[in-house]
Amino acid sequence: MMVKKNGLLAAGAIAVVAALALAGCSAGAESSEGSSESDAGALTVWVDADRAAVLKDAAASFTAESGVAVKLVQKDFAKIQEEFIAQVPTGKGPDITIAAHDWLGNFVSNGVVQPVELGDTAADYQQVAVTAMSYEGKSYGVPYSIENIAMLRNTALAPEAPATFDDMVAAGTAAGTEFPYLVQIGPEADPYHLYPFQTSFGAPVFGTNADGSYNPDDLTVGSAGGEAFASWLAAEGAAGRMTVNLTPDLAKEKFYAGASPFLLTGPWNVPDAQAAGIDVSVDPIPSAGGQPAQPFVGVQGFMVSAKTKNALAANEFLVNYIGSEEVQTALYDVGGRPPALTAAFDAASSDPITGGFGAVGASAVPMPNIPQMGKVWQFWGVTEAAIISNQGDPVELWQKMTADVAAAIE
Repeated sequence: MMVKKNGLLAAGAIAVVAALALAGCSAGAESSEGSSESDAGALTVWVDADRAAVLKDAAASFTAESGVAVKLVQKDFAKIQEEFIAQVPTGKGPDITIAAHDWLGNFVSNGVVQPVELGDTAADYQQVAVTAMSYEGKSYGVPYSIENIAMLRNTALAPEAPATFDDMVAAGTAAGTEFPYLVQIGPEADPYHLYPFQTSFGAPVFGTNADGSYNPDDLTVGSAGGEAFASWLAAEGAAGRMTVNLTPDLAKEKFYAGASPFLLTGPWNVPDAQAAGIDVSVDPIPSAGGQPAQPFVGVQGFMVSAKTKNALAANEFLVNYIGSEEVQTALYDVGGRPPALTAAFDAASSDPITGGFGAVGASAVPMPNIPQMGKVWQFWGVTEAAIISNQGDPVELWQKMTADVAAAIE
């Protein structure tokens, strides 16, 4: 199949890329074992099992057009970040790897990735995906998917989408169910799922620069908005609407059983809800603090090794093949995550579930990809759990958390 994004390659570009190929290389080879070392004149790509079949077809098209062989090496996605950082400096890593955008700061600080030249094609992607794959003003990857949470609504219990958080509580109360709404908390809370409520109080973790990138020197979580969010969390805990007893499994089981009209969750829980006989609608997350409720968005894509000997071929393969509508749609078909490419997303949005999550994701904020974010998690969740459980003054607990994070970053 032909999967190029921008029509036929210029003859000169083909000549340059083809010059990289070794005689006798076989295209689209796939391996789950063996060396991941890059071969001169070929491309080695790390990919997880779910995406391997799609990339095999894209690799075959690329090789047929350019003469450059592509070897796919299947990896456990959870181990890629650590292995990539360890192997690239030794010259044994791949030319290209699949990656999550929030690994980027760690990759850049370790010197293991290089920028990708998106050129005019940057405008073809959803802006949040391009922002997520950028660091210090440079693009470092070709995104293929976007994932975020939204509000699931049981339409039999709540026929209309609530406009505000108070409207949601009122609708849930009127439904007469056990919980007006459900959000997973757990013993150490869940800052990821609570973040849209936090942003609705104007309290992001970090401030942003003019280009939308995060500023690690601007720790905004301890602002007046953060204090207001902490007080709100305490009130929700005192009212019994939030509790650390609502683990992820329990929250979704309660929703499947009809114990609430609303569940704040991601697309991964939709199939089980539908299997339980629930007519599900995917709605925007209602604001609790008056400002937009913006969840984190996670973006996945492909990045190029800083040590590749085939940078031109790697960039060509990513931009014009992984970035094609055909490949982005195929990746959506196997993974279910809304495509990052706008044309592919628009087509996939004919599915109301995909369209609903995608609409929320379009106005969401990327998970911070700066290394300093790693210092936030250890204090964030336990503090929220303490506040929800009314274990102290919420503002004092929140400000102690902020001071602890600031000290850890310094």
